Amino acid sequence: MALSSHERPPAPAPTAAEPSLGDLIGEIGQDLSQLVRDEIELAKAEIKQESTKAGKAVGMLGGAGYAGHVVLLFGSLTVVFALANVMDPAWAALIVTALWAVVGAVLYAKGRKRLRTVNLKPEQTVETLKEDARWARHPTS
Repeated sequence: MALSSHERPPAPAPTAAEPSLGDLIGEIGQDLSQLVRDEIELAKAEIKQESTKAGKAVGMLGGAGYAGHVVLLFGSLTVVFALANVMDPAWAALIVTALWAVVGAVLYAKGRKRLRTVNLKPEQTVETLKEDARWARHPTS
């Protein structure tokens, strides 16, 4: 049967495969929320890793201080008594004290150097945030 000039063909029904604008915006919001949560978890992991390094460096400084104290006491007494056989005991004690001051300064410098290698900035998180920002400005998919 042919259609007459004043009969219209039926309008195509909307397809269920096309999501509405509200659905798309909702999905974007959910994706963005998940992305932020993932970035926060990554930052936490990076900070925990760097904090562990800092804790180990501080522990080494503390251990060096304690060991230095014990060595200072016993070694100093031994050297002072040995030097007291050839000079005044006061001068012997002063010389030994100066030597241990140098040792303490070296330990301090090494510990401080290691502490400076600790980086508390979450580098990987910053980089992924930059990538996310580039993607948001120019989405490719």
